[in-house]
Amino acid sequence: MNSAIKTIHAREILDSRGNPTVEVDIVLKDGTRARAAVPSGASTGTHEAVELRDRDKNRFGGKGVLTAVANVNTIIAPALAGFDAGDQGRIDRTMIALDGTPNKARLGANAILGVSVAAARAVALSRDIPLYEYLNNNHKHLLPVPMMNVLNGGVHAQWQGADFQEYMIAPFGAPDFHTALQWGAETYHALQDLLKKKNYPTAVGDEGGFAPKVASNEEPLELITHAIEQAGYRPGTDIGIALDPASSGFCHGGKYELKREGRSLLPEELIAYYRKLVDTHPIISIEDGLAEDDWAGWKLLTKELGTQIELIGDDIFVTSPDLVRRGITEEIANSVLIKLNQIGTVTETLATIDLARGAGWGTNVSHRSGETTDSFIADFTVATCAGKLKTGAPCRGERVEKYNQLLRIEEELGSRAAYAGRKAFVR
Repeated sequence: MNSAIKTIHAREILDSRGNPTVEVDIVLKDGTRARAAVPSGASTGTHEAVELRDRDKNRFGGKGVLTAVANVNTIIAPALAGFDAGDQGRIDRTMIALDGTPNKARLGANAILGVSVAAARAVALSRDIPLYEYLNNNHKHLLPVPMMNVLNGGVHAQWQGADFQEYMIAPFGAPDFHTALQWGAETYHALQDLLKKKNYPTAVGDEGGFAPKVASNEEPLELITHAIEQAGYRPGTDIGIALDPASSGFCHGGKYELKREGRSLLPEELIAYYRKLVDTHPIISIEDGLAEDDWAGWKLLTKELGTQIELIGDDIFVTSPDLVRRGITEEIANSVLIKLNQIGTVTETLATIDLARGAGWGTNVSHRSGETTDSFIADFTVATCAGKLKTGAPCRGERVEKYNQLLRIEEELGSRAAYAGRKAFVR
């Protein structure tokens, strides 16, 4: 069994925010070496799998991951020695059992995910096939619509601008991925020029988006629409706008506090506000429109807008099959955001995608604000035909690497490459 695991070794490295994260190397019996690095979120759902941090205030402000690294090297590595790396399910189930908690709190989802991803990459390398081919189980290849975060608010802008966390552009009208990337980059630079003319700062945040101190939560939509037109494209036809309010961050005591506008809204009032924005601007999707535990509000939101646009659950589902199943049953949302580190293994992530797809839901693979140059999610998105990839602005190396990997994949696939386009959105 040449794909048997010979050694597993983890180390502490830095992510794109300068914080520690886990990197894992796997060596197979045939000599194949593979590596995976784990991302980290800033805006996180309370139900996510546990990202294990050392909490030693004398080191990296408590954010060190030496405990998670040690868990890989002293617990996971001995347990998986000799396992066939190609048996992803067995590897992931074994680590889940070793952890023994419902949220991977003992070993850490960051420890477990690093091994899970490295194992998948090792097998692809061992078999000398592209990672997107190895992960693919339906022999179809779909290049995603890039969901580019071009303007930030909320926690991503230290609450100095809009209350809504992310304003994204989605070039779904392009004929292929490389053209979509071109349209997105051109619009991004048109937006930069527009902000300069308005004397807004154009420094970029964690995900490459701009973070101006706008007058309202609606102004970014106006700015982006203008930028799309300035770049020579048609808003709503060539390029749509996607919102991620990340509303758990401004929900307090059952009300949604819009500091930028000095308003405190009940769920039904915020939904009415979204209705106004959707009717006025080329919005194609809203992610986390309501807070993670506001299931009643989500029900109202889905009833109001669920037949018109894609409503994506992130914090409310945290890539959990159990929570997605509940959402399907209760008719909450119509799409799910997919983040591998929210659930902690490749196997569980694939199960969530299959569950959502079986219900006719949309799927959206996503990066985290604290990233590395690991491009696994680019291959993963193509392999699963997810249709959309949210991985930041066309700026900053750790974001652009995912887009560049998709360009390479598109080139390799040639005539077999299909672009998801508008059909990627469920409404």
